[in-house]
Amino acid sequence: MRIAIAFITSLALSGCGAVYHSQKVVSGSTDEAKVRVVDVTPQSVLVANRSSYDPKDIPAVFKTTAGYGGGIRGAGAIPEPAYTAQTRPNALETRLPPAVTPEPYKIGVGDVVLLATPTGSSVEELSGLLAAQNSRQGYTVQDDGSIAIPDVGRVAIAGLTLEEAEATLFQSLVSAQIDPTFSLEVSEFNSKKVSIGGAVATPGVIPVSLTPLYLDEALAQAGGTTAANMDYTSVRLYRDGTIYQVPLESLYSNSSIQKIPLLPGDSVFVDDTYQLDQASAYFEQQIQLAEYRQDARTAALSQLQAEVNLRRNQLAEARSNYQAQVQFDAVDRDYVYLTGEVNQQGRFPLPLGRQASLADALYEGGGGLAVKTADPRHIYVLRGSDDPMEFDSLTAWQLNTKNAAALTLATRFELRPNDIIFVAEQPVTKWNRVINQITPSLITTGVSAIN
Repeated sequence: MRIAIAFITSLALSGCGAVYHSQKVVSGSTDEAKVRVVDVTPQSVLVANRSSYDPKDIPAVFKTTAGYGGGIRGAGAIPEPAYTAQTRPNALETRLPPAVTPEPYKIGVGDVVLLATPTGSSVEELSGLLAAQNSRQGYTVQDDGSIAIPDVGRVAIAGLTLEEAEATLFQSLVSAQIDPTFSLEVSEFNSKKVSIGGAVATPGVIPVSLTPLYLDEALAQAGGTTAANMDYTSVRLYRDGTIYQVPLESLYSNSSIQKIPLLPGDSVFVDDTYQLDQASAYFEQQIQLAEYRQDARTAALSQLQAEVNLRRNQLAEARSNYQAQVQFDAVDRDYVYLTGEVNQQGRFPLPLGRQASLADALYEGGGGLAVKTADPRHIYVLRGSDDPMEFDSLTAWQLNTKNAAALTLATRFELRPNDIIFVAEQPVTKWNRVINQITPSLITTGVSAIN
């Protein structure tokens, strides 16, 4: 009776088609394709990675900044001073400025700084940065008080001493993961100046550098005085709205007066005929010019900020549009596909701008192997041939992770577009699924046979 029931059951199962068919990779030629199974080894990984592939790059809008990279905006050339002659007085009064202590030089807008090696050479490659070879290739402190360094970004150093600026640059380079081996030097001093005019050989503007600038040095840099009569020649200093006066004869006869330190923004005028109106006109012009430059810089910074905000909004909108396209799957991307005994079957988008490994797809896109059902000895990467003449040929790269150490090969195996990752099931899983599928049919058929 039992033999009859079993025979009837077998006939019923074969008649209803209740047979479980599991997926597997078969080596050799089949009706579908020519399959070549290759074990994943350190050597075969090199062969698999040899196929050319350039990952799609992230859109340029994600690499663009809204910062301003132009030069300094100024107020133009200095106008010629006005001169008005007046008669000489009988005596010249000495009015010295208050004593001041020179402070360390602070970097300002318009200065040009160089990054240099500790040996002092400014023609060295510093951790991805090409140091400036001359002043034209240096880093100019721009209107917002910062310098723009490739691979680092904008670093604000205006108002800092050299030591403070070096510390700030050190932190910026460390944050950008660049070896901060450098020293800082100022190659052009453009932010702090002293103007000198009147009876001198070469009137003009003298920059204030790292070393203090004294009155006698400023006169020497201007070519010295051209006054014919020292008795009626005075050197006037304009500072903070006050005019100080030193008779030229006293200046040359008193060494302490010669070492009057000049401060940034001072104006020096050598008057050989005591032309007070001429000196006043000169100082007034310096004041107006300073105010004009300040207003011009304020307006330029305001305009710059508006331009940066517009560019920032444009970039934000472009990035948002791209992300919306990605959300609606309207962007051309490269994918690999996961099937078999993984926790999440589906497609895994290859990352932008870099290579993805088999481990990335398994543990990020597929959520890892299904622990209870996956056979770690049979993990396959199915890759079709690039040769149109071998359209039906594919290679099945088999990774055996029975030894967990082999998982390191998964981190080195680079994926290519349209690769298919297949994880086979364990034999016991296949049997369990067969039992689960045929059990209801067996019960139904057996009950029918008994009846």
